[in-house]
Amino acid sequence: MPLQTAPLSLAAVLRQRRDRLAELHPRPVVLWSGQAVSRNFPANTYPFRANSHFLYFAGLPLANAALHLEGGRLTLFMDDTSPEAALWHGPSPSRDAIAADIGADAAYPYQDLDSYLAEAATLPAQAAANPERSRALVEALVTLRLHHDDYALDQIKRAAAVSVAAHKAGMAATPGATTEAQVRAAMEQVIMGQGMTCAYNSIVTVHGEVLHNEQYHHNLAPGDLLLADVGAEVPSGWASDITRTWPVSGQFTSAQRDIYNLVLAAHDACIAAAHPGIEYRNLHLLACRILAAGLVDLGVLKGDPDALVERDVHALFFPHGVGHLLGLDVHDMEDLGDVAGYAPGRSRSDRFGLKFLRLDRPLAANMIVTIEPGFYQVPGILGPARQSGQYDDAIDWNRLEVFDGVRGIRIENDVHINSTGCTVLTAALPTHADAVEALVSGA
Repeated sequence: MPLQTAPLSLAAVLRQRRDRLAELHPRPVVLWSGQAVSRNFPANTYPFRANSHFLYFAGLPLANAALHLEGGRLTLFMDDTSPEAALWHGPSPSRDAIAADIGADAAYPYQDLDSYLAEAATLPAQAAANPERSRALVEALVTLRLHHDDYALDQIKRAAAVSVAAHKAGMAATPGATTEAQVRAAMEQVIMGQGMTCAYNSIVTVHGEVLHNEQYHHNLAPGDLLLADVGAEVPSGWASDITRTWPVSGQFTSAQRDIYNLVLAAHDACIAAAHPGIEYRNLHLLACRILAAGLVDLGVLKGDPDALVERDVHALFFPHGVGHLLGLDVHDMEDLGDVAGYAPGRSRSDRFGLKFLRLDRPLAANMIVTIEPGFYQVPGILGPARQSGQYDDAIDWNRLEVFDGVRGIRIENDVHINSTGCTVLTAALPTHADAVEALVSGA
């Protein structure tokens, strides 16, 4: 029997990360955690969430702290909790205790950081910096964070498992709910109960055509579809991201099922094709072609599917990209612009069907991405398109009215690219229409 290898401690994981950073970026680096933001008066703050680049090397959500990284050496800068703060918030670990937990080589008061700044590179969003130094650091961080280590993968799996449970709770709560807010509460209760937070503002809506709908006041009606995009984040910051769409009544109408199955076909084809080396852009275009071909089969679109995609007709119903990077941020490293999402030398297209693509680089082992095709009837897109008459040769507007009950459908899973293909980290939450109906109806 082979010997079992014990998992690395947090301190050992962090040391490996900073050793790798030193190989990619030999200059000294300073990263700040940030501080809590006031909601209205100073003592009333929003929940604190540390900067993700800081978290990657600190492992703990420390407020008002900074890291100095050089040659694999980590120096922590933060102040011990004051007696006044301890009065209101309770005792906190000392600076030295925290330094020991994360394997820091040294730890000093925050004010001592000033003497380390002159030669250090940092991120433009965190402090004024030499642009060339910042650019080199950004490129090193992207190279490092694109590929997840075992610790990160385990954390994302934990977040994904809780997200799966939250979605099941939302489906089960739907028959007894009268508003979107009640379903949202059932889902977020599961996340909170596991000591986690939401990785982003939850989307739980009967108006799925609003892509990032964060309103929850609408009533639920039997003919509605409920789109829920809800994901948990573990205390260490690693995120998950799941979307499911289900019928409020527990049963899809014929038209709803037709569109749902079409979105699912695009989803499944992308996952089947995901492997190291494939261009993520090609996965997006695969989803586009399947959606276009399916809409032709349903009589909504007219013409050759490939020509329709080339003309971006499909994007009237599927305007966003097929997914994004996932890691310490739900849209990982998008604070760096397109440097992470787009391979060197690439930039966003100005085509309507491609300009919202968040990821355009070849996939590689240990990347984690989302796959999330969708179908939406957005009045602000379809109304002007119909009035213009420029798509009358490609869209049967009368046939489209059969699908009026489908405002928005999205199916999203978190996918780990492995050495030969991929693993769906959120596969425990069914996607087949019959299984979704069973979860809602309690069958």
